[in-house]
Amino acid sequence: MDAVALDGHGRRSARHTTFTTVVPESRFIGYFKPENRSTVGTGMIVSFGFNLPIENRAEVERAVRVTSEPPVEVVGHWFGKERLDFRPAAYWRPGTKVTVEIGLRDVEGAPGVYGAQRRTIGFTVGRSQVSLVDAAAHTMEVRRDGRVLATLPVTAGAPKTTTYNGRMVVTELYDVTRMDGRTVGFGGEYDIKDVPHAIRLTDSGTFLHGNYWADPSTFGSANVSHGCVGLRDKKGGSPDSPAGWFFDRTLIGDVVEVVNSRDKEVAPDNGLGGWNLDWRRWKAGSALS
Repeated sequence: MDAVALDGHGRRSARHTTFTTVVPESRFIGYFKPENRSTVGTGMIVSFGFNLPIENRAEVERAVRVTSEPPVEVVGHWFGKERLDFRPAAYWRPGTKVTVEIGLRDVEGAPGVYGAQRRTIGFTVGRSQVSLVDAAAHTMEVRRDGRVLATLPVTAGAPKTTTYNGRMVVTELYDVTRMDGRTVGFGGEYDIKDVPHAIRLTDSGTFLHGNYWADPSTFGSANVSHGCVGLRDKKGGSPDSPAGWFFDRTLIGDVVEVVNSRDKEVAPDNGLGGWNLDWRRWKAGSALS
């Protein structure tokens, strides 16, 4: 860069200088949930999964801003070096508009590793739906905006393959999917290629799904699954079955809570299980606390 200047007496001076921009050795990206412009349930947690380990967690967390209308306090929580989730103290209020400002571009996440994203996304919180699965009673109570819509008979995990207790958030919906026990740590106990009305609850493989292969008398009376929650359905999936009815009324971000199962509480980083941490423990996981 060459600069020439004249002072008030007409005297001339010149300067020559150079500079070099940094070429990052590597770039990191955050893969986020939920999708931009989506409508979600009141239990939705904003979740970032990073493709590279983050060392400067405070700088990265500071570069992501989650705000809402009406406004609530939203705090980040780190699970290891590659995942950062955000949530308020309680479920979102129905109708809330949430904005996520991602200012990661050129933020140094680790030595020589810089962010690549600068964008703003948003989503809307729909109606409130929270479903309570009682594994001992073999029932699921579905509440919409605090009112009971239905109580459905279910089958949960068998005594040797129990269902997690705790609050889980719907992250995926499949009209039909394949379930192979070998992908979640089992042997060859099952491989069902056409499981209807499948609703993912955890990363480790817990689903709430339609079940057409169990005897109809099982639902509401016995727990026979490998850890999932089953609702009665027909082969190919019937919209008039309990599974089809529930599937058609479910959003990503809805909450399903399991109680009275002879299993531990689901881990807060297994799917969007962060609601199983109280607010004090959640805030303690922030790099900015």
